[in-house]
Amino acid sequence: MKNKFITLGLLIVPAILLASGDHEGSAQATKYFAMTGRETDFVPRVFNFLIFAGILYYLLANLIKDFFVGRQDGIANQLKDIESRLQLAKKQQKDAQNMVKESEKKAKEIVADAKKEALFLSDKVMQNNVQELSFLDKQLEEKMELESRKSARETINEVLNENITNDDIVIGENRVVSMISNKVVA
Repeated sequence: MKNKFITLGLLIVPAILLASGDHEGSAQATKYFAMTGRETDFVPRVFNFLIFAGILYYLLANLIKDFFVGRQDGIANQLKDIESRLQLAKKQQKDAQNMVKESEKKAKEIVADAKKEALFLSDKVMQNNVQELSFLDKQLEEKMELESRKSARETINEVLNENITNDDIVIGENRVVSMISNKVVA
């Protein structure tokens, strides 16, 4: 915006200055007509401008052309770079979506495997508990049988000790030796 005002000012100010010229210009125009036979110098000025424009074109045409070709190539390269980045981003997005899908599948597989393993472990724990309970039942039965034998022995010993004394039993020497030898062998 600022550049537009400056450019407009550079064009308008000289036009205003030339428009505010004095009347001497008309006197000079009379002198010019007397010297050249023409009223204005418009044709020579146009001719000079065309020569000046031709020289500028000759000197600056390649530079301007190279500038615009370089700018065009730069923009084309930028567009290619942007397009390649866009393609790469699209590819990465597809890869990420595929990874998400694979992760979801793996998660479902892991959940299914975990459920199967939980069922397997619970069945195994149940079997171990059943075996442990049967083992404890057997131990209880054996202990109860052992306790009943022990209480029977204690009862028999009490009955025998209370009712029978050493004086009531007569054992001969042969019988004592055979009992001791049976105890030693057993």
